[in-house]
Amino acid sequence: MSLKKVSKEQPDKFEFNSDNLKLANKIISNYPQGKQQSAVMALLYLAQKQNNNWIPLAAMKYIAKMLNMPYIKVYEVSTFYSMYNLSPVGKYFVQVCTTTPCMIRGAYKLVDACKEKISNEQNILAHDGKCSWTEVECLGACINAPMMQINDDYYEDLDKNKASKIFDQILNGENPKPGSYRGRKNSEPEHNRTTLLGSKNA
Repeated sequence: MSLKKVSKEQPDKFEFNSDNLKLANKIISNYPQGKQQSAVMALLYLAQKQNNNWIPLAAMKYIAKMLNMPYIKVYEVSTFYSMYNLSPVGKYFVQVCTTTPCMIRGAYKLVDACKEKISNEQNILAHDGKCSWTEVECLGACINAPMMQINDDYYEDLDKNKASKIFDQILNGENPKPGSYRGRKNSEPEHNRTTLLGSKNA
């Protein structure tokens, strides 16, 4: 379970904007009558994207009313899963994987870059409020370790210098290219493929 702090500063109200309201209703319509509460995770994520990467309590109450479910159940979902942020994380939220495969390939060098470029401690907004960082468990890109996630994008095959350059870009309002930073395609072997090379379909 995620041990996350709920922000002390909360907006008074929350509503989906017109585009997200249409999308929310479309998501809800995918579920059979009486099962609409199953849309709660998708709606929470939609609220997070609309609200600068975090979910206020007002959004949980709004979603609870929309799905006709107890507010406490929405709160339980949002506090359980690490994908939901319950306090401001900035426009750019950096998640550095420090699980074993990434750790042995230099993940803590990426953490050092976070400390130098963003903030000395994780879960603390940078001085300009643009971004924050945190250590996380496996993000599922072990072959391309070390790696990190920024918002919805993966940045793989990194080292400290490459991570620092990415942070410089986002702090300057630029959008760094996601993917492998050693030119790998998807998760192919580092020194090219070594199997099926004799196959006509290889």
